[in-house]
Amino acid sequence: MTSILPDLESGSGRQAPWVMGVLNVTPDSFSDGGHYLRLDDALRQARRMAQEGASILDVGGESTRPGADPVSEQQELDRVIPVIERLRGETGCLISIDTMKPAVMDAACAAGALMINDVNALRRPGALEVASRHGAIVCLMHMRGEPRTMQQAPEYRDVVSDVASFLDERRRASLAAGIAAERIVLDPGIGFGKTLDQNLELLANLDRIGSGAAAVMIGVSRKSMFGQALGAPVDARLHASIATAALAVWQGVTIVRAHDVGATVDALRLAWRIRQARR
Repeated sequence: MTSILPDLESGSGRQAPWVMGVLNVTPDSFSDGGHYLRLDDALRQARRMAQEGASILDVGGESTRPGADPVSEQQELDRVIPVIERLRGETGCLISIDTMKPAVMDAACAAGALMINDVNALRRPGALEVASRHGAIVCLMHMRGEPRTMQQAPEYRDVVSDVASFLDERRRASLAAGIAAERIVLDPGIGFGKTLDQNLELLANLDRIGSGAAAVMIGVSRKSMFGQALGAPVDARLHASIATAALAVWQGVTIVRAHDVGATVDALRLAWRIRQARR
């Protein structure tokens, strides 16, 4: 099966990396909670991100911010399925479902999602089977604990080695479940059960994630680490988000998850051009 993910080394002329636009249809996400709860507002934002150059639209109905409370399966379905059904085939973007619940993955893929973005790395019973049955692209993320508790004194023996080892184990589990290698994406989970110093160490060593066996994605957009490092409030983290994403592309990251799509696309296109010119 030919990969539909961006290939940074192919020289095919495809713009790389891809930008995944964040579309949270939640009342409590840390940055844009409540902005796109109405279907019309969500669709308008999705179209805007597509026009700005997003290759993937990531639809989420449950917040995974630190301390977030879980929502019911039905509530999550009610939030995301109408959006996915309306977006299917409309924007030219690949539609992703951001969920930990196998039943939501199943319904979302049936509604038109082609990618599953799971902060729990398909560890819930049935998740691997759902992804394999639908032939979905999967993004496997590292998270220590769960959203409600993940920032309570996270500890690692060696954060880079520990995260890389976990993701490799989940990659192998996905392969064993019948998910094609070229449809597996790994995400080190910046901000998910990590301190500021641990996040910085991961960001400095992204080339060790996946070791070339899978595409790598990062999500750093508007993260609290920028508040800790720079004292910047949520609405003043664009520059730091883009600079960090560009440094990630320099290390070979192929997908960047972002709220501010247009600015991120421009910055990453230039970062990619500079990387191509490297000797």
